[in-house]
Amino acid sequence: MTDHAAPRKTAVDHFLAIVERAGNALPHPATLFFLLTVFVILASAVAAQFDIGVLHPKTGEPVAPVNLLSVEGLQRIMAGLVTNFTSFAPLGTVLVALIGIGVAEHSGLIGACLRIVVLNAPRFLLTPIVVFAGVMSNMASEIGYVLLVPLAGLLYVAAGRHPILGIAAAFAGVSGGYSANLLLGTIDPLLSGLSQEAARIVDSSYTVSPAANLFFMQASTPIITLLGWFVTEKIVARRFPDGDYGRGDEKIEPLSAAEKRGLLYAGIATLALTALVLLATVPANGALRIAGEPDLLKSLAPFLHGIVALIFVAGALVGIAYGVGAGTIRSDADVIAGMSKSMGTLASYMVLVFFAAQFVALFNWTQLGLIFAVEGAEFLKSIGLPKIPLLLAFILLTATVNLAMGSASAKWALMAPVFVPMFMLLGYSPEVTQTAYRVGDSVTNIISPMMSYFALVIAFLQRYEPKAGIGTVVATMMPYSIVFLIGWATLFSLWIVFGLPLGPGAPLVYPAP
Repeated sequence: MTDHAAPRKTAVDHFLAIVERAGNALPHPATLFFLLTVFVILASAVAAQFDIGVLHPKTGEPVAPVNLLSVEGLQRIMAGLVTNFTSFAPLGTVLVALIGIGVAEHSGLIGACLRIVVLNAPRFLLTPIVVFAGVMSNMASEIGYVLLVPLAGLLYVAAGRHPILGIAAAFAGVSGGYSANLLLGTIDPLLSGLSQEAARIVDSSYTVSPAANLFFMQASTPIITLLGWFVTEKIVARRFPDGDYGRGDEKIEPLSAAEKRGLLYAGIATLALTALVLLATVPANGALRIAGEPDLLKSLAPFLHGIVALIFVAGALVGIAYGVGAGTIRSDADVIAGMSKSMGTLASYMVLVFFAAQFVALFNWTQLGLIFAVEGAEFLKSIGLPKIPLLLAFILLTATVNLAMGSASAKWALMAPVFVPMFMLLGYSPEVTQTAYRVGDSVTNIISPMMSYFALVIAFLQRYEPKAGIGTVVATMMPYSIVFLIGWATLFSLWIVFGLPLGPGAPLVYPAP
C-alpha cells in the first residue's frame, strides 16, 4: 500500500480551521442566551455594589443598576418568566407570518414559481435570473437553500455549464443577498421586533415597523443581482469552465398542466388581493388609512402596522388558490396541514426565543443596557469618528461576528440591546443601525461555516465534486463575499449621505439629547 502525503495546508485552510474550531466551541445559541442571562444577573449585582450609574440622556435623572441577585430581583425574575416569553415582540409576528407562508409552501406554489423562473431563463440571462430568484426566495424563509440551490446545479448542467457554477450563483443570491428583496419576508418582522425592544431602552414609546428597511432592500436587489452576475461570470466561471457534466439523471421536470392551472388561480387571487389593498390605501378615506391625516406616511399607519397580517393573508389566500387549481389542496385539512408543518419547523426557534426573551428582559430591567449605551456613546463622541466610517466599522464588526455565530436573529438579539441604544444616543435611528447590521450579517453568510445551511451546500457540491469540503465552498464564495461587502457598503454610505428614506416612515436620525 502506498502512503499518500497529506495535501499542504494553505493560510486560508489554517484560517478556516481556526474559525471552525471557534464556532464549534460556542454552545448552542439557546444555551448561550441562558449563560448570558446568568451573567447579566451577576453583573447587575456587581454594578449595584459599586454604584455604577449615569444620568438619563433625555430626562437628566440618575440611572442606577437594578440588582437582580436579591430577594426582590428573584421575585421579579420568577413573576416575569412567562410574560417575558409571551410578550417578546418577534415571537408573535414570526408565528403569524409563517402560518400564512406555510400554506403557500405546502401547496407547492413557491416551488412552482422558482421552477418557472429558472426554466424560462435565456442562457445569457441564466446567471442573473438565478441570483435574482435566490434573493427573492428569502421572503419564504429558507426554501431557497433546499430547493433553488440544487435546482440551479441541475439547470446549469442542462445548459452545458458547470453545475458548481450554478450552485454558487444560487447560494450567493439566497445567502449573500439575504437582506435584499423587493418584498417583505419573515426575517423583517423578526429583526424589527428585536430593534424595537432595544430602542425602548432609551425611548419607551419607540416603534420599528417591519417595513423599516423596505426601500433600501428594494434598491439592494438589483445591485446584488448585478454584482452576483459579475462575480459568477468574470471570476468564478474561470475555475469552472463549461462542458458536458450530465450523468443522465439530471432533469428538471417542466410544469404540469395542473401546476400551470394552479399558477393561473394564484395569479387571479394575487390580482384580487392587490386590488383590495389599493382600494384600502389609495383613497384618502380608505379602510387602511387614517381619515383626515394630511401627512401621507402617518395616514398609512394602519396599513404599515398591519403588514404582518397582510403577509399572513397573502400567503394563505394565494397558496390556497394555487392548491385548489393544482389539486394539492382538496380540503380544509390540507390547509391546516400546511400551517401545522410550518409551525413544526419552529420548534428549535421557540426554545431559542424563550431564552433570548429572558436575556433581553433581564438586561433591560438591570438598566445595564442604558448605562452601557450612555458610556459607549460618550466614548464614541470623544474619539470623534465621522458618521460613515462609524457605521462602516459596525458593518465590518457584524460581518466578523457572523463568521462564528450564524443565526441572524440570535446575533441581533445579542447585539441590538447594546448598539441600538448607543447609536440612538449618537443621533442615529434604530432603523439605520438595523440596516447596517443586515448588510454585515448577509455578506459573510456564504463563507461562514457556522451558517446553518453551510453543510447542506457542501453536500450539494459533493454530488458533482466528491472531494469538496469547507475549503471548496469558501474558496468559491469568497469573491462574492468581498464584492458584496464593497458594493453594498458603498450603496449604504451613499444612501446615508443623500438622506434617502430606508423605508416608509423610517427616519435616518434620532433626536439625540
